[in-house]
Amino acid sequence: MTDRLAELSATGVAVWLDDLSRQRLATGSLDQLRREQHVVGVTSNPTIFAKALAGSDVYAGPLRELAVRGVGVDEAARMITTYDVRWACDVLHPAYDATGGVDGRVSIEVDPRLAYQTEATIAEAKALWWLVDRPNLFVKIPGTEPGLPAITESLAAGLSINVTLIFSLERYEGVMDAFLTGLERARQAGHDLSTIGSVASFFVSRVDTEVDQRLAKLDGTEPLRGKAAVANARLAYQRYQRVFTSDRWRALADAGARPQRPLWASTSVKDPAYRDTAYVEQLIAPGVVNTMPEETLRAYADHGQTRPDTVTGEYRSAQQVLDDLARAGVDYDDVVATLEREGVEKFEASWRALLETVDDQLGAVR
Repeated sequence: MTDRLAELSATGVAVWLDDLSRQRLATGSLDQLRREQHVVGVTSNPTIFAKALAGSDVYAGPLRELAVRGVGVDEAARMITTYDVRWACDVLHPAYDATGGVDGRVSIEVDPRLAYQTEATIAEAKALWWLVDRPNLFVKIPGTEPGLPAITESLAAGLSINVTLIFSLERYEGVMDAFLTGLERARQAGHDLSTIGSVASFFVSRVDTEVDQRLAKLDGTEPLRGKAAVANARLAYQRYQRVFTSDRWRALADAGARPQRPLWASTSVKDPAYRDTAYVEQLIAPGVVNTMPEETLRAYADHGQTRPDTVTGEYRSAQQVLDDLARAGVDYDDVVATLEREGVEKFEASWRALLETVDDQLGAVR
């Protein structure tokens, strides 16, 4: 049988899982995916944790003990989630060792209610780094405008950062600048740059969902459906190549720094009319991460089609897609601004749902 995920990995794409739960950890599912399906990283977010707690009674015992101790809701949620992430870091540590610290990473997100609060985000990131206490941790900071200085400050302090909720090309350039500035400050502070990792999570499928909704209201735009997300991501990779071949980057690389890899997030297909592996197959390029829900991971293992590079030769056609969308009446700047705002709101709602689940279970014991 063809090992399609091995083929994908051989092109330079790091295969990560976009899911985490204590049940997955306790059953050995994550370790099995690491050993058998080439999974070398894990991403989590408030939605994933809210679903994990609401869908399993495996947390009942720990929550009961926290309730007996009189622990508050926010602290209980943080203790539950950091425990799972710490455990996942240990499960993936062999991948961390095998890749010299590049992969084997597990991400945990700062409280999404802090997305527009720079100082609070910095404090939260440092607290999560201290709580999990594993070298293969990534702390996720949203790529909002107030998030950019928080990214710089956290990297300067030696933390490894996953920048999340990136939709726009302009914001992505700001994220890369924040990364470079953070490493320059870390070098000045005497940190070992080789120990500081980072990825920039560029969201994919949500772009098509938003653009397709707008196209549905415009006549004669059917040929443009399902093209915006891949075009946007390909142009992001073009910018990545420019930045990480610059003299500014070479100076950091000479000091031991590693590039901030693009990470394709939100890679499950939302429209059933589209091929279920489209956001993996069309975004294959050296040095990227693709984080997938297990359903997408299994689909690629079953029938994914791997080509060596489906990105770098497509820059002109990708720009043409965005130009055609603009001519059709789709406002790119409004699309990405809407997606960022809604992304923060959705994660805030998920975090509140998580806190409500924790509160209910703590209250039942009390």
